[in-house]
Amino acid sequence: MEYLDLFFSAFLGTLDWTWRSICFDVPWTRNYFWGLIVISLIVWGLEMLFPWRKQQALIRKDFFLDGFYMFFNFFIFSIFISGLYKIISKVAVDEFQILPSSIAVINLSTLSPLVQLLLFFVVLDFVQWVTHILMHRFSFLWKFHKVHHSVKEMGFAAHLRYHWMENIAYKPLKVIALMLIGGFQPEQAFIVHFMTISIGHLNHSNIKIDYGPFKYIFNNPIMHLYHHAKGLPANFNVGVNFAISLSIWDYIFKTNYVPIPDKDVVLGYENDHQMPSSFLGQIFYGFKKGD
Repeated sequence: MEYLDLFFSAFLGTLDWTWRSICFDVPWTRNYFWGLIVISLIVWGLEMLFPWRKQQALIRKDFFLDGFYMFFNFFIFSIFISGLYKIISKVAVDEFQILPSSIAVINLSTLSPLVQLLLFFVVLDFVQWVTHILMHRFSFLWKFHKVHHSVKEMGFAAHLRYHWMENIAYKPLKVIALMLIGGFQPEQAFIVHFMTISIGHLNHSNIKIDYGPFKYIFNNPIMHLYHHAKGLPANFNVGVNFAISLSIWDYIFKTNYVPIPDKDVVLGYENDHQMPSSFLGQIFYGFKKGD
């Protein structure tokens, strides 16, 4: 009964916070709902003004499907899964004595807020980079990640087209990353959140940006287009350019591949025609034998 109460308390709390966000009844720095919309409109506006693939329609293929994915993955699914995460956290503390500070290897509390924020961003991005590689490396994870790679025309909203199981895979590793860096002030997390959303939207957008010499630090649309390319170089078995926000990990670990800025590279993966075209078909994809 205690866990059931905990589940519904978290569920209703997240639902209430989301509704209050929609109604502008939360601090603007933590209003992830309208923040996502503002960032999306800005990047979409840049796509209109500076399209890289000029022949691509403004309302591209699967535009509305990807738009729905943005709200489903960030809000609808988060509401339903919040209670489960709350129970897992309580079990970790009560049964296994796993406290947030129990595995910390860095204590940020003595550092300046700017340094805290930078280290948090870098550690979190590296954990996500590793998780992304695992998505490509292991077939049972790749079955779910295929949904993201089924995009045939890139645009900002393709950023958040991904299978709901990816939330299950990424969330625990993000929590571990937070536990590794003790003393971080969570009220600063909104800065990293909006930074990563902005970079991710740009990476998937129909805009040609490589950031000059900073391309070796930050991921960009040219680099990420090759991550979605249907054809892989012979010396890369599972993929290239796994960067989330920071491209530096790919350059350090030699998983980078950007031959020429080819805007017309074919996207997808082998047999991607088998991917259902509907949202319902895609969210259940990966569970059937042979997917």
